[in-house]
Amino acid sequence: MHMKNFMLAALLLLLASQAHAQFGIKGGINEAVLSGRVGEDATYKTYFHAGIFYQAKLIGPLSIQPEVLYSLQGSQLKGLTTATNYTTQLNYISVPLLLKATFGPLYVEGGPQFSYLVAANEDGTIQVRNASGQPLFVSASQTSTDNYKRSDFALCAGLGLKLGPVVRVGGRFVAGLNDINNTQYLVGVNDPQLHNRVFQFYAAFQLPKL
Repeated sequence: MHMKNFMLAALLLLLASQAHAQFGIKGGINEAVLSGRVGEDATYKTYFHAGIFYQAKLIGPLSIQPEVLYSLQGSQLKGLTTATNYTTQLNYISVPLLLKATFGPLYVEGGPQFSYLVAANEDGTIQVRNASGQPLFVSASQTSTDNYKRSDFALCAGLGLKLGPVVRVGGRFVAGLNDINNTQYLVGVNDPQLHNRVFQFYAAFQLPKL
């Protein structure tokens, strides 16, 4: 109920500030990792994100900025004591809802982000189990959507710079809060507490005010 009230209040703020709204498009790179692995070494992998945003002025330097992004995340994963060595790619539709404070050409932003997993893939040497339950290591490129939970909730924080009236550049850190691991049977490989961690660097192009 609290989340519904939060979303309703955000919508009312947007409607009340239509005269100062700006649409825009943005895109950039993701430096992503999955934290919480046990028995594997997770390192950052470079992906990308792209989407649209809507900035609505509230009061003074404050504005609210919802976004809709297509975001690729995941990790490069290597076994510490096994032969596993593979890349996992998670394809999300993400909706950040950010509070933004602007001071001259500089701005800071932060807020929650809700994401839905569209698809996931694994490519490399992975661990599976045969019919008798024994672990095997096979080279594969496969869909792994069922290994991860569909929803992810995160907190975002970042800063940016306005380069004139249209162009913006910035960086943001996205920290997943809930466990996205949906695989429990590979003991010592898939930790039950698995979280997204993403550094985003982007360029944005903002349309004139309505």
